[in-house]
Amino acid sequence: MTAAPTTSSTPVLPPLQIGRHTIESPVVLAPMAGITNRAFRRLCREYGSAGSAAGGASGASSLYVNEMVTSRALVERSPETMRLISHGPEENPRSVQLYSVDPATAGLAARMLVTEDRADHIDLNFGCPVPKVTRKGGGAALPWKTELFRGIVSNVVREASPYGVPVTVKMRIGIDADHVTYLDAGRIAEGEGAAAVALHGRTAAQAYSGQADWSAIARLKEAVTTVPVLGNGDIWSAEDALEMVRQTGCDGVVVGRGCLGRPWLFTDLAAAFAGTTERVQPGLREVTDTLRRHATYLVDFYDGDELRGCRDIRKHIAWYLKGFPAGSTVRNQLALVDSLQALDDLIGSMDLDAPWPGEPAEGQRGRAGSPRVVALPENWLRSRALDEAQRAQIAHAELSVSGG
Repeated sequence: MTAAPTTSSTPVLPPLQIGRHTIESPVVLAPMAGITNRAFRRLCREYGSAGSAAGGASGASSLYVNEMVTSRALVERSPETMRLISHGPEENPRSVQLYSVDPATAGLAARMLVTEDRADHIDLNFGCPVPKVTRKGGGAALPWKTELFRGIVSNVVREASPYGVPVTVKMRIGIDADHVTYLDAGRIAEGEGAAAVALHGRTAAQAYSGQADWSAIARLKEAVTTVPVLGNGDIWSAEDALEMVRQTGCDGVVVGRGCLGRPWLFTDLAAAFAGTTERVQPGLREVTDTLRRHATYLVDFYDGDELRGCRDIRKHIAWYLKGFPAGSTVRNQLALVDSLQALDDLIGSMDLDAPWPGEPAEGQRGRAGSPRVVALPENWLRSRALDEAQRAQIAHAELSVSGG
């Protein structure tokens, strides 16, 4: 591993305070479906923990949120949902993200998490732009219905607060440029007792396309004054995170696609916020060792099912190898691995002495998509209040949203 020269200075930001939890590095892993399971969180947390990376910085000092689970599936104890909310013994605080379109169900899910001691922090998803979520009135579509949004936040806070479990809210700018919700939602969340609010600087209509509007994060920071405001969107490097803080005054950052195939990004971020310029720059041997460990953790996550773990690792391979010299034949074979031995054989056929490629390995990762018309329930935009038909619809909406 090589790294840029170290320069020590004062920390860029103080630790992030989320309720009773002090997060030394003001960085949060954004929940991502099929990505931020127990295996990936463990990998990110462990990176640099031996003190050999980025001047002794460690990924263990950030907050890691699991992938979104639906409140209804949690209350019904769906086996896959129970797997998704599982945490390793090293995880503290244990963080769970809930999706809900119904205040009563959201409250029941929160009650289950806190009374059964399954979470130390609950995050609420009001930012998902996926059509199967928004067409049910969920995710980024939900804050448009002001009282529905208030009801979910207040119910979850009411259930969680007696147990000292802070509740945070993650959201987008709005549905589209004509239906902006984030300032109202931020103030409501703050007023209902949320411990922090996070804003992805895009609308649902943008999905992940275009450029995140960091100026909206700055405006939210001006509007929400008593709890931390976190910024999200287009953080591909530690330097991007520092620039977001400089431009917006946010209290911390939320990182999603930037860490795909780069679990060491959290080590870089910890170093950057500590005021040093040292960064992790792994050669191919270290990258493939990390990839292999990730696969092992996935097999463990799936209770020893090696085939399922190897199928899961396939989507990560292109992200890990971005910028490195790996022939198309090897890449194609890696995308079909069905056992840890097959993965070992393919890794062994590569030039593992290849150094960190620099710029070709940096930058955007994951699919950006393109702008679109947001799928919404019928007449959703007619009023910011729910009508009777919409009330009936959302009562059944969570049943048809998978992913938890």
